[in-house]
Amino acid sequence: MGVFNPAERQTYSPEQIKQYYAHINLPSKAREIDVSSIANTKEGLEFLTVLQRHQLASVPFENLELHYSSHHTISLDPQHLFHNIVERNAGRGGYCMENSCFFGTILRSLGYDIVSIGAKVNEAVQPMAANKNWKGPKFDGWNHMLNIVYIDGKKYVLDVGFGSSGPTFPLPLVENEISVNVGSQEMRLIYDTIPDFTKSDRKLWQYQHRNASDQPWTPTYAFSELEFTPSDFMVMNHFTSTHRSSWFTTMMVCVKMVLEDGEIVGDITLFGPEVKKRIKGKSQLLAMCENEEERIKALDEFLGVKLSETEQQGIHGLITELL
Repeated sequence: MGVFNPAERQTYSPEQIKQYYAHINLPSKAREIDVSSIANTKEGLEFLTVLQRHQLASVPFENLELHYSSHHTISLDPQHLFHNIVERNAGRGGYCMENSCFFGTILRSLGYDIVSIGAKVNEAVQPMAANKNWKGPKFDGWNHMLNIVYIDGKKYVLDVGFGSSGPTFPLPLVENEISVNVGSQEMRLIYDTIPDFTKSDRKLWQYQHRNASDQPWTPTYAFSELEFTPSDFMVMNHFTSTHRSSWFTTMMVCVKMVLEDGEIVGDITLFGPEVKKRIKGKSQLLAMCENEEERIKALDEFLGVKLSETEQQGIHGLITELL
């Protein structure tokens, strides 16, 4: 693979792109498109929409590497990510920086005009929110990764690493435009200050979602259009994957979106010992795991994640181990 240089914006080879298309089960007609010739057109946006949905349905949002491995570390080397996600064919994905770095490299390789940016996640949408006496919104430091793609003079936000409440298609960077996401879930972007700022005239874009039109909006994360470099994400990744205040180090999650007839209709989520399936707003408990043997089986059966013997042994002694 060579040595990972964080200063480089890497790309994947045409052969790797073919492998990726097969891995995400991209429709055969879409695989034949010369994307570089349409990347800056309406057709390029349509292709990107299809690609993102198949990515979400094939590459889960998960932090298993921090729990089921011998090293408990996260690498953002694009070649390592390609091997882990595609070449191993073990149903693996990653958390936000892994998935967005991987998908961003795919898009760059296809000829899209893309930049990567950082975001600040609201405490209220994180698993430990109930224990923090949230009165927010209160946004964390830079701990999330997004991509912005430029198509025909317009900007679109791409997020393939936020689980079930993230956008499932390219979201126009337009203020107060409400879009239907999955089922009855809606999303929008606003441009406003955040409570953490000391100056009210300083603003950030904010992604918000709600599960029905009669519910209040939940501030989800805030971001600017400032381009972040691979070195920036290395710093963010180190904190997010190692610091005990980061829930990724103490809780386990794996989320894969469900694709039917070309549309995202729900998700299958493993969180801790539970596996749930949610389709068009209706939730079903698939499994309640009492030990590691049951959880490893559930990961394979419901989410298509296959863990090697070495990976399975990696969780021994961790706080997330089911005993």
